[in-house]
Amino acid sequence: MTENPTPPGLARRLAAMSYELLLVAAVLIFALIVPHMLLGAFAGLRASHVAIKIHAFVVLMIYFGWFWVHGGQTLAMKTWRIRVVDAKGGRLRPAQAVLRYMAAWPSVGLGGIGILWALFDKDGQFLHDRIADTRIVAA
Repeated sequence: MTENPTPPGLARRLAAMSYELLLVAAVLIFALIVPHMLLGAFAGLRASHVAIKIHAFVVLMIYFGWFWVHGGQTLAMKTWRIRVVDAKGGRLRPAQAVLRYMAAWPSVGLGGIGILWALFDKDGQFLHDRIADTRIVAA
């Protein structure tokens, strides 16, 4: 790997994130709605809103963590030819993927402050990548 490759442009990374939203919606439908309907139909059970949110959080952590650790790319990242790597250009460790995932929530959720960070970062990386010691590179 090169020492410090130029990250893909912000527009390309945002396009990948937009596409990722569609894929995540499908994952959540499969992982949340279908089991909820089956459990509700067969057992008359209703999950609390907190339980559903925790379930969604864990499902997405597994989804992103798996892909980031096993190849560094989700399907959306493959489509847009970007990859997440560690600071040395290697594969992410599981703990590093979890840290990146956890840091991405406030980074993206608080008005996109972690995304805007890339405009001022010396390497053009997102805030959650700085926190997790990862970076986005062209695949």
